Amino acid sequence: MSGIVIAQTTIDDEDRANALARGAVERRLAACAHVDAPFTAVYRWNGAVETAREWRISYKTTVERLVELEAWVARRHDYDVPEWITLPVTGGSRAYLSWVAEETGAP
Repeated sequence: MSGIVIAQTTIDDEDRANALARGAVERRLAACAHVDAPFTAVYRWNGAVETAREWRISYKTTVERLVELEAWVARRHDYDVPEWITLPVTGGSRAYLSWVAEETGAP
């Protein structure tokens, strides 16, 4: 394992998506964040099938910064149950993984 993870959330406003991405990088909670183009989400909520336009934010961070990143995003997210998933990075270029660790302040 590399100690690097990709954490993802979604939100229904492009400006808020960009603010969540930029804010996390500015605070060194993530080395970088990608805001994907809008997509259609179909999900079940309160007993009904809903459809929404959303933007996905993917954060590249370290295991050490993950709890703080999750708490920071949760405080700024307006969904009742925001998506929050993490994906372990099991490999990658040594230079890139080192850069993620350095930019998040990880030892």
